[in-house]
Amino acid sequence: MSQVAISKCLFPAAGYGTRFLPATKAMPKEMMPIVNKPLIQYGVEEALAAGLGEMAIVTGRGKRALEDHFDLNVELEQQIAGTDKEDYLVDIRAVMAQATFTYTRQKSMRGLGDAILTGEPLIGDEAFAVLLADDLCLTEGPGVLSQMVELYRQFRCSIVAIEEVPAEETHKYGVIAGEALRDDLYRVERMVEKPPRGEEPSRLAIIGRYILTPDIFDILRATPVGRNGELQITDALAEQARRGCVLAYRFVGRRFDCGSVPGYVAATNYCYQGMLAEGG
Repeated sequence: MSQVAISKCLFPAAGYGTRFLPATKAMPKEMMPIVNKPLIQYGVEEALAAGLGEMAIVTGRGKRALEDHFDLNVELEQQIAGTDKEDYLVDIRAVMAQATFTYTRQKSMRGLGDAILTGEPLIGDEAFAVLLADDLCLTEGPGVLSQMVELYRQFRCSIVAIEEVPAEETHKYGVIAGEALRDDLYRVERMVEKPPRGEEPSRLAIIGRYILTPDIFDILRATPVGRNGELQITDALAEQARRGCVLAYRFVGRRFDCGSVPGYVAATNYCYQGMLAEGG
């Protein structure tokens, strides 16, 4: 039986970010800033707000900046000590004080399922969250992971976050179909990774927030390589749903696909206008 409390959040962060080349040639896509804060920090702050204090980050070659961001920069600290520029570091200092960080490397890019499996030594035998930093989720109330952790306490099974997308975009996502338990919650019966246009089982697309029970690791090990020669978490979750229960939750909030240029620009504009409204 999985533990009720969740303390760890896994961040798959080994991808190349090819849609943002040449910017991501030497900089991790997770370090791309939304105004003045990198995407990875938004994700860590969301996890902390949900009560998850242990951050497990799966990195790859050229991702050293992720580790440096959540570490002290002695020279910088000394340079701005006693100036008003110290205020810019308040948020990241708070994150570093509250969270612990562990890292491992994904040896090759073999899909999200492989990235999650690579993180198993950092997670162990307990339920955990997964957050994809390039899906920026902003809410007025509790964050998306906070909403999902509350659901996990009630149902104690794997949960995926979903949103309804236009029919012409379903081929970009994993898509679910299932029994509606209430307006915002489904018991998953089918999951299809990037279905061909016109063959999608619904318009309910999985986005980058998951809560997974630890049996997912054994299921991933037994899952054949799927679409594009990659190990797909969607295939493993479909098998988990057949064996037991996987829920899909329509979260409250707004999501920006910051893995795409239009989504990234929209998120930047939205956050900047929010800062102006607050007098920032």
